[in-house]
Amino acid sequence: MPPFNGRHIRMAKTSTPGVELEPIDRLEEKLKLLISVVERLKDEQAQASEENARLKAEVESLRSRVAAGETLSGELTVLREERDLIRSRVGEMLSQLDALEL
Repeated sequence: MPPFNGRHIRMAKTSTPGVELEPIDRLEEKLKLLISVVERLKDEQAQASEENARLKAEVESLRSRVAAGETLSGELTVLREERDLIRSRVGEMLSQLDALEL
C-alpha cells in the first residue's frame, strides 16, 4: 500500500459532488495526526533503543571495573599480610641482635 499523502482524499472530494465533505476532512486530519503520532513514537523508540544499548555497554564497563577492583583488593590484602609477616620477622631479628649485645 503506498504511503498516505492526502492526495487520495482530495481526489475523492472533487470527484463526488453533492457529498458532504466535512466528515472526510475530519478523517483526513485524524489520519494526519495519527501518522505524526506513529512517526514520533518510532523516533522515541529508536532513541530509547540507542540509550538502552549505551547503558548496557556502560554496565559491562562498570562490571569489568568492579571485577578489577575486587582483584586488586585481594592482592592488596595479600601484600599487607606479607608486610606484617616481614615486619614481625625483622622485629624478631632486631630482638636477637639486641640480645647479642655486641
